[in-house]
Amino acid sequence: MRIVVIGGTGHIGTFLVPRLVRAGHEVVSVSRGDRSPYTDAPEWDQVERIRADREAEDRDGVFARRIADLGPDVVIDLVCFTVASATALVEGLRGNTGQLLHCGSIWRYGPSASVPIVEGSGTAPFGDYGVQKDQIARLLQQETADGGLVTTSLHPGHIVGPGWAPINPLGNLDPGVWRTLAHGSPLRIPGLGAELLHHVHADDVAQAFELAVVKRDRVAGEDLNVTSAAAVTVRGYADVVAGWFGRSAELESGTWERFRAETPTEHADTTWEHLVRSHCASIDKARSLLGYEPAYTSTDAVLESVRSLVARGELDLPEPRAALQTSR
Repeated sequence: MRIVVIGGTGHIGTFLVPRLVRAGHEVVSVSRGDRSPYTDAPEWDQVERIRADREAEDRDGVFARRIADLGPDVVIDLVCFTVASATALVEGLRGNTGQLLHCGSIWRYGPSASVPIVEGSGTAPFGDYGVQKDQIARLLQQETADGGLVTTSLHPGHIVGPGWAPINPLGNLDPGVWRTLAHGSPLRIPGLGAELLHHVHADDVAQAFELAVVKRDRVAGEDLNVTSAAAVTVRGYADVVAGWFGRSAELESGTWERFRAETPTEHADTTWEHLVRSHCASIDKARSLLGYEPAYTSTDAVLESVRSLVARGELDLPEPRAALQTSR
């Protein structure tokens, strides 16, 4: 099949595009710039690469037609963030392609009321990103239910992979958190550290998208959570990370007021955004309909990412002592 991947050189596309090529598909990668994928693979030599500024072309009303004119059997949209953009793409592809796969987010759910969160059971989302992702998923479900374009939305957790910084045990991107745990220094946390974070390796997300192409009819009109098999608590995550460096996590619980007073606003806000949701998503539906089985645990995925950052000199840490153990 001819498959167009929008956002093909990003986190998920880095792994998805080579998977699709190996499976025998003709792949077109559409990206905003000329950046390389996060990790190299020989399969990219067989990929048609196209530059497109989606935001600008959406404003001009030409992006959806441009994608349709590529003649795809399947479109995989990894970088759609607004209902308006999703609507335009659906209308442009309706009758012109066989399947649209959309990348959503578990932030389509609000704060956890019960866990794991099963599709359709989460609380109402908040914040523009989560609200729009939820509305897009509902739009796509209705499109397929009405007999229009065949669609499926996949909703990853916190995406992890080599080449970029993962969400750390405080739920933010502060590199100092890794250094604190690596050296066994006290790490101040808001609350008791029982909040949940649910990561997923980018290649596991890619696995799910590849399976959704193969099993189109089984997942038509569906929305599926795509995460690792289990979430981690702040405290448990910190303990694992410290253990990579032969340390034990020394955590100091405090109030949110104290945490905000002692933490740069950017990091404090990101921590709150993650921990207030405290997500743990069920992947039973993806397992049942797709045969999805994540190869990485949350912490194995993060360890691979941290090792990569250390090796590239992007994170000033000693080399983690722990061996990378995955189920692959």
